[in-house]
Amino acid sequence: MHINAFAVEKVLLFGDSLMAGYGLANEFHLSPVLENNLQKDGRNITIINGSVSGSTSSGGLNRVNWTISEPDLKLVVIGLGANDMLRGIKPQETKKNLEKIIQIIQKKKIKIILAGMLAPTSHGVNYKKEFDQIYPELSKKYSLSLIPFLLEGVALNPEFNQSDGIHPNEKGTLVISETIKKSILKKMK
Repeated sequence: MHINAFAVEKVLLFGDSLMAGYGLANEFHLSPVLENNLQKDGRNITIINGSVSGSTSSGGLNRVNWTISEPDLKLVVIGLGANDMLRGIKPQETKKNLEKIIQIIQKKKIKIILAGMLAPTSHGVNYKKEFDQIYPELSKKYSLSLIPFLLEGVALNPEFNQSDGIHPNEKGTLVISETIKKSILKKMK
């Protein structure tokens, strides 16, 4: 069997506005920033933006089959749940939707990285505790690579966020890109 050293590996970002590039010019969206970041490391990886601003885990579940129909997809980075949390959707519902998404992707024999979210205490301490457990629990149950918190080093830092204090700016996108790149490189050894 001959392996083409120049084969392009396709990675799908499957999330919400945090991955879609909300409020940023196209060249500062996470997908091109991450792709450039990986290519600087000599990796021939194409990053596909399958993220939709405002998407909840339920919205992700509704579109997952269509989104992963891309041929030769090697890896999906799931980054959903932030909008569920902002809307106060029950953590059990978010977990159930994410679990179904994971099962659908795994049936296609595509690798997964789960990008976690952390809830503030605005919906109460119990909500935060329940929500924050979703990602580590699913990661363990399905043997997935886990990014414990997608916005590590970015959340609550005005230097890395747009004026809304929620969505990453160009600098914040660079930080998130670095976080995801490390996980991709570990997963695609």
